[in-house]
Amino acid sequence: MNPLLDTLKPYPFARLREAMAGLEAPAGAAPVPLHIGEPKHPTPAVITDALTASLAELEKYPLSAGLPELRQACAGWAARRYDGLQLDPETEILPVLGSREALFSFAQVVLEHVSDGLKPVVVSPNPFYQIYEGATLLGGGEIHFANSHAPRFLPDWSQVPETVWQRTKLVFVCSPDNPSGSVMQLGDWAELFALQDRYGFIIASDECYSEIYFGGNKPIGGLQAAQQLGRSNKGIVMFTSLSKRSNVPGLRSGFVAGDAELLKAFLLYRTYHGSAMSIPVQRASIAAWNDEAHVIENRRLYQEKFDKVLPILQTVFDVCLPDASFYIWLKVPDGDDLAFAKTLWQQAAIQVLPGRFLARDTEHGNPGAGYVRIALVADVETCVKAAQTIAALYRS
Repeated sequence: MNPLLDTLKPYPFARLREAMAGLEAPAGAAPVPLHIGEPKHPTPAVITDALTASLAELEKYPLSAGLPELRQACAGWAARRYDGLQLDPETEILPVLGSREALFSFAQVVLEHVSDGLKPVVVSPNPFYQIYEGATLLGGGEIHFANSHAPRFLPDWSQVPETVWQRTKLVFVCSPDNPSGSVMQLGDWAELFALQDRYGFIIASDECYSEIYFGGNKPIGGLQAAQQLGRSNKGIVMFTSLSKRSNVPGLRSGFVAGDAELLKAFLLYRTYHGSAMSIPVQRASIAAWNDEAHVIENRRLYQEKFDKVLPILQTVFDVCLPDASFYIWLKVPDGDDLAFAKTLWQQAAIQVLPGRFLARDTEHGNPGAGYVRIALVADVETCVKAAQTIAALYRS
């Protein structure tokens, strides 16, 4: 067996199951799963209709590069969404089976051993999406964390030593951030680009939550920021997905965009890896990227949930609306996020994710400790009832 498999850490939900082993919810209480970021809004008919209408095309082998019509739809969406961002659908866009598999496999493509025999370094935010770490370790790399702390919850790049930057091949960023919902502003991108110019690393920008925002405050994307700052796409790859935007986590559809040379290598890898998207899924994806009405309604539903849930939680917690995403990054007053999660389960069958499970211990501490992630993915009524219960339990 590949010995690198032994370097992988347990996934947060596995750690949660282990921590909750032997703890019982109240008898007869139905679990309220607010710990997993799985969208629960109905899948739009514009997508399911396109999918079912093209089922006959299952008889065809798909190409790894995807249909030209899909790449064009992705380029058209990017131009509309990111203020005229121009991407060549032939060389700068590649359909993928959701951002998760693409983030993982991209690291396998770009990691390489440096001349002195030391492992290549990947820098990641902390807390972080666990795929960043797994991709690094299985790619033979070494991961270094830049902690995110209040009030902005964005990575503190100053925590990365000069000697680490010199070996850094890849930097993962997540904006809007999972779990805090924080968004990188143009100045934050400029800071990261300055580091890129100095050390020559690749930026992998995870933007899967970009379409869940509030009040018209659209998060700026990595490629968009580069364009606004007069830069090219060199060394930058954006990852996006339909899962959250269009409520189709089971469709497994997204795309990567950016540096044409990197995507050329990524396509070569994927051709051998066998990760082509089926044609019916491509047809459904074209319909999804070309339609914004369902995305607007999706945002409205999340806005409604935040509008009703936050005032309830604010009666007892210091919490505010995130910049974007459907998460509440709730600070636990006594600092014990695991005990808080256990109490909610035992007292009310409510499941939340302790922040410590989304982060790693570093010399600067575990930045997830003392917080819980609450995913407002259930219907409005369920989210409101859960918030009322959480607030009442804490008061008592």
